Amino acid sequence: MLEAKGQPVTEMEQEDSSAAAGGWKPVLGLTSEPGEPLAVPSLAGTLFDQPEPAELLELTVIIPARNEEDCLGACLQSLVAQSDDVFQLGRDWELIVVDDHSTDRTAEIAHSFAGVTVLKAAKLEKGWTGKVNAIWTAARRAQGKWLLFTDADTIHEPGNLHRALHEAQKHKVGMLSYSPRQIVQGLAQRTLMPLVFCELALAYPPAKVSDPNHRLAAANGQFLLVEREAYRRIGGHPAVKDKVLEDVEMAFTAKRRKIGLRFRYAEDAIATHMYRTTPSMIEGWTKNLALLFNNSLSLALWRALDIFLLFGLPILAVELWSGRFTPRSLQWLTAGWVLLILWARNLIRFYARVAKSNFRFVDCALSPLGLPMFVVLLYRSWFQYRILKQVSWKGRTYGE
Repeated sequence: MLEAKGQPVTEMEQEDSSAAAGGWKPVLGLTSEPGEPLAVPSLAGTLFDQPEPAELLELTVIIPARNEEDCLGACLQSLVAQSDDVFQLGRDWELIVVDDHSTDRTAEIAHSFAGVTVLKAAKLEKGWTGKVNAIWTAARRAQGKWLLFTDADTIHEPGNLHRALHEAQKHKVGMLSYSPRQIVQGLAQRTLMPLVFCELALAYPPAKVSDPNHRLAAANGQFLLVEREAYRRIGGHPAVKDKVLEDVEMAFTAKRRKIGLRFRYAEDAIATHMYRTTPSMIEGWTKNLALLFNNSLSLALWRALDIFLLFGLPILAVELWSGRFTPRSLQWLTAGWVLLILWARNLIRFYARVAKSNFRFVDCALSPLGLPMFVVLLYRSWFQYRILKQVSWKGRTYGE
């Protein structure tokens, strides 16, 4: 039994109602609750302005790419290699790369892969972010029952696409998102990234995100799989056209409209090297941190306290121990040991938090060195959004 508007109806009655409306019949038993009005006009049985194909493919993979010559080739290689006799590219699924007005060899690399469709992103209109505009260019003509939005800096494990489809259908969700294994290099990345991802794990616990009875929602645009009808129900990317974190916004809409959301860490399925340089990492997290953490300024203050507790307490203890002996020397020595015990306790607490980041032990061990940069980036992101009310990414500026 399913319920619509609080009244019980049979599955047959719901199917008859959908057929009578001439609507596209979803591959999942999605709720018939209409929820909030769609953010853009849509017609039953269409993906917005495109008539439904006579026969849908199993999957459409869409990759927005802007100046990604250093990583796009590896991404496409990992995807194209998943084509086989059972799940053949061009017959069962399609792969679309959207060149978002790149000035490097991005388009040339995409064209070099057989079976890959390469589109030019539509003109970027006011009120749209570049990534959303690029994705929508392809989504409007997608022919898959499922749409996978993934980034050019991802590497997909063999068989990942087919397994993801099976996982979404098994758990009866309209949206499945993976948090990839993070590839890091250089001291800055190895110390900062575990700090960011442990905070994300604490702010967005996958179990709560995947719980339909919990309001918390999250998704990762590096791997976002959406069922075709679910995509229409949440308004598609035009509903989040001006959002820098469009993936999270779509996840919240999916939760509100009872579409079904599953989110998990998936080192078995996908990996990503998010940032190739320190400047790009600084720009990227400046763009995201204040949106990911509503309390970014207070979080910066707490992490600044961590700097004092982890680095300041041992220095104070040594100063107490090395002081000249006085009639109160025993008390000062005792105070030094108390500080050391307090430091050890905070060190254990700190590493217990960072362990939730799913990074390697060595990277977690080095992460205290990244605290000053993390504090600065949290403040910088807060300042950009709250004071300047604008942020930059890949040569474009977004804001009021």
